[in-house]
Formats: sequence, structure tokens, C-alpha cells
Amino acid sequence: MLPFMGLLVAMVLWGSSFVAMKYSFQGMHPLLVILGRMVVATLCFLPFLRSFTRTGVRRHHVLPILAMCLCEPCFYFLFESSALIYTSASQAAMITIMLPLLVALSAGVLLGERISFRTVFGFILAIGGGLWLGQGGTITTGAPHPVLGNFLEFMAMICATGYTILMKRLSKELHPFFLTGVQAFAGTLFFLPVLLFVEVEVTALPAGTLYAVLYLGSVVSVGAYGLYNFGISRIPASQAVAFVNLIPVFAMVFGFLLLGERLAFWQWIACGLVFSGVLVSQDTVCAQTEERAA
Repeated sequence: MLPFMGLLVAMVLWGSSFVAMKYSFQGMHPLLVILGRMVVATLCFLPFLRSFTRTGVRRHHVLPILAMCLCEPCFYFLFESSALIYTSASQAAMITIMLPLLVALSAGVLLGERISFRTVFGFILAIGGGLWLGQGGTITTGAPHPVLGNFLEFMAMICATGYTILMKRLSKELHPFFLTGVQAFAGTLFFLPVLLFVEVEVTALPAGTLYAVLYLGSVVSVGAYGLYNFGISRIPASQAVAFVNLIPVFAMVFGFLLLGERLAFWQWIACGLVFSGVLVSQDTVCAQTEERAA
């Protein structure tokens, strides 16, 4: 059950990250937020640097690792930070429901993973709930161009698909925690040139913005990514990524608790539908695990 619990906690943290990023953008340039997040995450991994040198990286790992890092965090955060300028945190989180189908299709083609009817049915339930959940999205001050923003978030999901497939292949030979640290370091190098174009006045930054960046870098970039990478290293990628359907639900809940957003009764029903879809899609894995144990 550890991979499933890890994935569930990762989705809770990622759901909160949409609200934290949207909030931090009010006091800091979006690209600076991403850079700060990557720097904090890199600092968290520094104590493990010596152990990372003994991970057994070979020459044939280099290109897949570079491709994984370009997919996420590099291009993924470029698209997502741009998306959150034009759309709301809830609508951007809702677009993440596209990821499971993209990964399931890619895993079937590239990894040879078998997709059962029950898993497909669970995906359909979860996606239906996610779409129902996002029907209330409208143009507001915080979401001036939701169509463009949602498209940019979809491009982020394309990057996340490539990242998930590459992570699944690399984690067969390299430890997921090491790969998470490599992501943080690569993200820091990729976004470091932002300092050449954007002025930073740390003393003028609101304390809440700095706390949000610290939370994103330590708890989300280290904790959520570490747990997610651990989960997809233990169970099929097409099954693990089904948990992504929970992100819009948690984003809605955190928006309600932290930003005062209100959910209608039908939106709570839609949240329950997403949860049900994820549970149904995981039933096959649990049955296969029980059969192997027997």
C-alpha cells in the first residue's frame, strides 16, 4: 500500500501547489517564483550529494535524464507558469485530468503496459467528474484569458507525459530520490538566466510570497515529486498516473479553505465522482497484487 499512499499524499501537495503558485504570482514575477522554487529544492537535496555520486549512473542514462529534465521541470513549468497568468488555479488544475489518458496511451505504446477495461472505465469516470467540476469556470480578474491559459496547461501535460514515461524507464535502474534531486538541480540551471532579465528586490517582497516559494520548493518539489516518483517506480505508469485526477479536487478544496472560494453542491458530487473513478482504476492493480501474493 505504500506506493498508493505516497501517490495520494503527492496529489494533495500538488493540489495545494496551484493555489500557492497563483498566490505567489501576486507578489513576484512568475519565472522568479519558479527559479526560487528550484533553488530551495536544490538546497534540500545538498545533504544527499555524496550518496548521489554512488548511484551508478552510466553513459546510456545521460540522454534519457536530460530529456526527462527538459520535459519536467523545465518546459513543464514554463507552460504552467504562463498558464496561471491567464487562467485560474482551479481551471488549470482541472486540465490535469488529461494526463492519465495521455500517459496510458504512451505507456501502452512505449512501455508495453496492458490497459484493462476496468482501468479505462475508471479513467472515464474520473475525467467525467473532472470536466463536470470545471464547468463553473468563468472569465474573471484572476483569469483574463482562460482559453489560452488552459491550452498552455494542456501543453504542460504533454511535457508531463514525456516525463512520466522517462521516469518510469529510468527508475528501473536508478533510485527515484536521486532522479528527483537531478530534476531540482536541472531546473535551477535552466531558470537561472531569468535573473538577467528580471530585477529582484527581496526586501520589497511580501512575507507571504516568500513563504509560498519556500513551501513550493521544499514540500512540493521535494516531497510531492519524491513520492510521485516512488509511486511510479513501484506500479505501472498507466495506473499510478490515474491519481492525477485527484489534483483538481484537492485544488478546489484548498481554494475553498484558503482563498474563500465556495463550491456548489453539484461540485462536491463531481469531486466524489473523481475519487470513485480513481478507486475503480486501481482495483485491477490490487487484484493482480493479491494474485501474485497467493
